[in-house]
Amino acid sequence: MKNRLFISSMVFVFITEIAMLVIFAMQKIENRQDAVAVNEVVHLVQENWNIISSYNDRTGLGYVVLDSKGEVLYKSRDGISETINQAVLHKDTILDICTDGKTTGKIIIYNESAQEIQGWKQKAVIIIISAITVQFILCALYFIYIKKTVIYPFNRLKDFARHIAGGNLDIPLEMDRQNLFGAFTESFDIMRSELKRAQLAEAEANASKKELVAKLSHDIKTPVASIKAVSELGAALADGGKDKENYIKIINKAGQIDALVTNLFTATLDELKQLSVVPSVIESRELEEMLHGSDYFGYASIPGIPDCLLHVDRLRLQQVFDNIFANSYKYAGTKIDVDFLSDSKNLKIIIEDYGGGIKEDELPFIKEKFRRGDNTEGIDGAGLGLFISDYFMKEMGGELVIENGKNGLKVTASILLSRNSNYGR
Repeated sequence: MKNRLFISSMVFVFITEIAMLVIFAMQKIENRQDAVAVNEVVHLVQENWNIISSYNDRTGLGYVVLDSKGEVLYKSRDGISETINQAVLHKDTILDICTDGKTTGKIIIYNESAQEIQGWKQKAVIIIISAITVQFILCALYFIYIKKTVIYPFNRLKDFARHIAGGNLDIPLEMDRQNLFGAFTESFDIMRSELKRAQLAEAEANASKKELVAKLSHDIKTPVASIKAVSELGAALADGGKDKENYIKIINKAGQIDALVTNLFTATLDELKQLSVVPSVIESRELEEMLHGSDYFGYASIPGIPDCLLHVDRLRLQQVFDNIFANSYKYAGTKIDVDFLSDSKNLKIIIEDYGGGIKEDELPFIKEKFRRGDNTEGIDGAGLGLFISDYFMKEMGGELVIENGKNGLKVTASILLSRNSNYGR
């Protein structure tokens, strides 16, 4: 509908321009004087010939009166032909003035057709300029419309894909069903929901696996401990020789089994080693783009960032910010304050929402794997975001500190300054 309205408007303006050009091209300005007015002027000049130098014209025509020698005796206004040659070139009307039956002079009546043509030209130029201006405004409005309905949705899809690639499946892709790509974006959000469902299923499976490993470890450790205890007793009672040596072997194998079971219990922590962290040097001004990229809903107020060089893995730091903002969106849903502090070794990014924070006794454990606060009931989540973020910050030589601030949960990401940075020295 909007496309048809724009095209119709452009066609209307174009036809208006063509019509004005055709009308101007076909306009004929007759090079003729008003005979009645001319005769009236000639008659008045002849009647007042003796006092022509002081004559006061009231006809409104432009004319000049010359004597028999071509000298100007009178002119009704400035800017008109004053000689016969000028009058011929301008196509003015030239008539004789007769008094007492003799030709005593001439009158040159100014040809107004040139001014009329100039007036038509000015009108045509004004109309065409107005039409071009309207065309420009329509094109600008259409560009804004295209930007809003095509370019902006694609940029949102790009940010959405980055969040998905970073493993952040909590931020939905807002869609406008009136938009050209409404159904298209809806399909992407369905994909995100399915991936989120799969992630939750995987988290539940991991939790079940952890419970199973804990149960098996307990079930195995109990008989192994009994075997070890009986073997130690047998070794103590043995007289020596081969029997004592066999008891010692059993004790050693029981200890080996116990160690293997303990390793099995903690094996899930090794999964993080598959996520590589490769720090490099970046400029601090890149943080603004990263923070704005994570602040998907625009809740944050981001001040100026101190100039310095940072030692970070850009991809992993972006994931850290994504997890922090996603948690604030889910559990607080308020505005977010961002601030920066620095010393000789670190740049600290302080991110605080207005959600009231969490219980103090939960703070020491909030970064543990699969650990979630009491305020998360009924909200989807796997309890991995802060655990992974803490791991990334440590691998980059920094630190992630979580505490209750004045207004809500306060997360401080301490980033290591590059050795090449002079900031804070």
